[in-house]
Amino acid sequence: MILLRHLFSIAALPFVVTVVIPLWIARNNGTRLGIAETPQVILQVTGVAVFGVGLLLFASSLRRFATEGQGTLAPWDPPRELVVRGPYRYVRNPMISGVFLVLVGEALVLLSWPHAGWAATFFVINAIYIPVLEEPQLAKRFGASYESYRRHVPRLIPRLRPWQPSADNGRRAA
Repeated sequence: MILLRHLFSIAALPFVVTVVIPLWIARNNGTRLGIAETPQVILQVTGVAVFGVGLLLFASSLRRFATEGQGTLAPWDPPRELVVRGPYRYVRNPMISGVFLVLVGEALVLLSWPHAGWAATFFVINAIYIPVLEEPQLAKRFGASYESYRRHVPRLIPRLRPWQPSADNGRRAA
């Protein structure tokens, strides 16, 4: 059952954001995948690397949600436990950061301004949604543990060193 819950949430959210919408943008703008001439090929190679980092960050975050959080990435089926280990020690929303990097990678690989615009739009939507809707719910659900975490770990731009949760909030770092 948990596998179906995860598959549904992935299909409903990141798959639409990183596959369906970018395909729609490409079709509407006549964007095609191809290898560019130098120096643009450097942007494409960078895009592949950025895409890969984003995918790894997303997958690692998703795994933590499933194993440690006992929930999915979907707002209607959230984790039951606060996840503050792994990539969550650097940034509060590594899944969103990962999806954003995937979108930036797609824009670079395709050399597409419309795709870059979609990446920026995704970032802005989440920069508004997270503090207005998601964070108050997390504070309500996890209380002091989340407040301590929120004070020490940035929302979308990672910190350079991992946060070390103190023993008083009941979490240990991995």
